[in-house]
Amino acid sequence: MAFAGFCRAFSLHRSAPYAYLQWIHTQPPQIISKLNIQIVKHLLATGRIFFGICIAGIGILHFLYPGIRPIIVPNLTNIPSGLYWIVYLTALILIITGLLIIIGKKFHNLSLIMGVVFLALFLFAHLPVFLAAGPDNSDLWVKLNKVLALSGGFFLVSTINAPRPRNRILLSLYKLTPIGIYLFAMMLYNFSVAHMVNLTGVSHLVPKYIPFPKFWTFIGGIALMGSAISIFTGYKTRKITLLIAAVLFIWLLSLHMYYAILYPQWKEGENFVGVITCMAFCGIALIISQRRPDNTPVSIPS
Repeated sequence: MAFAGFCRAFSLHRSAPYAYLQWIHTQPPQIISKLNIQIVKHLLATGRIFFGICIAGIGILHFLYPGIRPIIVPNLTNIPSGLYWIVYLTALILIITGLLIIIGKKFHNLSLIMGVVFLALFLFAHLPVFLAAGPDNSDLWVKLNKVLALSGGFFLVSTINAPRPRNRILLSLYKLTPIGIYLFAMMLYNFSVAHMVNLTGVSHLVPKYIPFPKFWTFIGGIALMGSAISIFTGYKTRKITLLIAAVLFIWLLSLHMYYAILYPQWKEGENFVGVITCMAFCGIALIISQRRPDNTPVSIPS
């Protein structure tokens, strides 16, 4: 009935936005509430699926290129044949985790554990290697921040309609989940600073078919910085993270997919890593956009 009413309102006006607003104002609160629930449900599902595709995609890359992928552990691409089962085990864990997140089944505890694992990878694998190499190694710095954000993404995904853990260890780990949103914000902030400090260098990543690369690089830095500040301060976080999700999706289509199609073999598939991690960050932003102001996850009726 509600959908039929919307269709009638749409047919009465040439302007779709005007028709939708007029239809909304004529509906009882129960209809509006149901619409809001459906919007939240779809946005959370989209964010979860985007994130799951990324994790499964990283796992698949282990079957296409040698060794442990640098996005997981740096400098482990040369694995002896006798230990190569570690590569396949890593790939299977990532693929299974990603698939469970995509289909939305039994992913809560697994995502929670993976959030801890990725946080450990950040602290004990990526950070020491980056510090040893020095701050000029941009590749290590990018992967460092991506792993940090993926850890936050796992924590956030683990809270979507999550039942309270019964296991004492899992219950203790669950206390870490509120930091997920801030781990993601740290990545946004660090990438925004890179856009500002290295404006010329980052602007070279803008595809040639897009004019005024420095302008768009600067605007991108502002968008990332604004989103990070919004998350840290709690100011209009839901609206701003929804906007940055849209921005990230545009970058996914116009920039990352462009380079992945044009240079698929660059650095053993790193352009594909750029595609799927950008998709994951878009998904994380969507999940954050549906959280309450007190940083607790939204639980929606099934």
